[in-house]
Amino acid sequence: MLNWILFFVTVAVVFAAGIFTASIMERRAEKAARLQIVREIPEWEPRNEIWGENFPKEWESYLKTGDTSFASLHGGSATIDYLEEYPELVILWAGYPFSIDYKQGRGHLHAVKDVRQTLRTGGVDNSPLPATCWTCKSTDVPRMMNTVGVENFYNKKWIEYGEEIINPIGCQDCHDPKTMKLRITRPALVEAFERQGKSMKEFSNQDMRSLVCAQCHVEYYFQKDNKYLVFPWDKGFSADNMEEYYDNIEFSDWTHKLSRAPMLKAQHPDYELYKTGVHASRNVSCADCHMPYKVEGGIKFTDHHIGSPLQNIANACQTCHRESEEQLRNDVYSRQDKVLEIRRIAEKAIAAAHIEAKAAWDAGASEADMAPVLKNIRHAQWRWDWVAAANGVGFHSPVEALRVLGTAIQKAEKARGEINVILTKLGQPIPYSLPDVSTKEKAQKFVGIDIEAQKNDKIKLLETVVTEWDKAAKERQGTLMNY
Repeated sequence: MLNWILFFVTVAVVFAAGIFTASIMERRAEKAARLQIVREIPEWEPRNEIWGENFPKEWESYLKTGDTSFASLHGGSATIDYLEEYPELVILWAGYPFSIDYKQGRGHLHAVKDVRQTLRTGGVDNSPLPATCWTCKSTDVPRMMNTVGVENFYNKKWIEYGEEIINPIGCQDCHDPKTMKLRITRPALVEAFERQGKSMKEFSNQDMRSLVCAQCHVEYYFQKDNKYLVFPWDKGFSADNMEEYYDNIEFSDWTHKLSRAPMLKAQHPDYELYKTGVHASRNVSCADCHMPYKVEGGIKFTDHHIGSPLQNIANACQTCHRESEEQLRNDVYSRQDKVLEIRRIAEKAIAAAHIEAKAAWDAGASEADMAPVLKNIRHAQWRWDWVAAANGVGFHSPVEALRVLGTAIQKAEKARGEINVILTKLGQPIPYSLPDVSTKEKAQKFVGIDIEAQKNDKIKLLETVVTEWDKAAKERQGTLMNY
């Protein structure tokens, strides 16, 4: 009997040792594969294809971000014209470039191409944006910031850097070229944490798997005097915290063309919304879901086909969740449906408030009468946009998204009530009869956008100036990949 016990114990020990040895060998093979440098990469090398020579698996998966065929119920990588789908957005952003053109963002591979082509960046005759708008579009940005200095980079016009900003978001945005460790290349995130007394050295590698994304997938604003890019995190990450921050410094992105309210435009506060959700509280990083690990040829690596986890539920979700793909997909859709339902109520109420506020001004309302109205409109739209501008239709934190949207509706309806009081005092009939803005074309005509002039100017830019940018870039860096 004792011999049998010794036999089975020996078998178990040998089996465990074999598994342990195999695991070590696998890790060593992965490490060797990761750092098998066939070409030295200089600091600030922006060309992703040069990095790809050393890391072919990551490079091949990165190229798939150019695929635009995947569409989920509310997102994906396919192009969606949001102004066509939700014409009220034209009213909400009247007087701001987003009212001219706003489409669903495509994969990182398209970043430079898309920002060149959008009507928001203007053309030759009208190029209204600062160079700061390039900040999250290209691996050339850290190179240029290192060359000319951060302040000098921000304090130029967007059109002035066209021949320098060529390569789309990619490898060196997140990696050190010598060690491949994750690193932050955009100063605003570091500066925001420093104002909170935190050093980047305090963050773990798991933290960095979210923070490299948070360099760009966050709320930010441009300072008025020099267009310096700042994260408004000094009072916290919530919509309420950032609203208080902006109010205290009396900041606005633009004055609304109809209501005259001093407005805020939320960018894409994905990281801030995620921080309030259950995945963040379980220490699940952005990369865990959007860049899950993958195994090919016995080598495990990070899938750089960054995109919706719904395109890869098996690797992105079922690593932790045991439910079927169909069940997990339906769970996401059910939460997004509820957020979208409430979001639509909010944006319709805010659009009505802007139009009714214009009616009050036209009827002779005073600035003193309108002051509380404009404040409520400003806060309502900021809170709506804090959810609407984030990717995922609220899925990163559905409960917080619904709370914030609820307060947006409350503030919009309060503004509308205050306007009705003003209109009544001025002898105007209520309720005010709203115009037909049920399509993108009707809404843009109502707010006075000459869309054909915008398109013609863009064509002039693409057919004359952009072709020269590409020639100059190819001459400078030796190669120019056609993404």
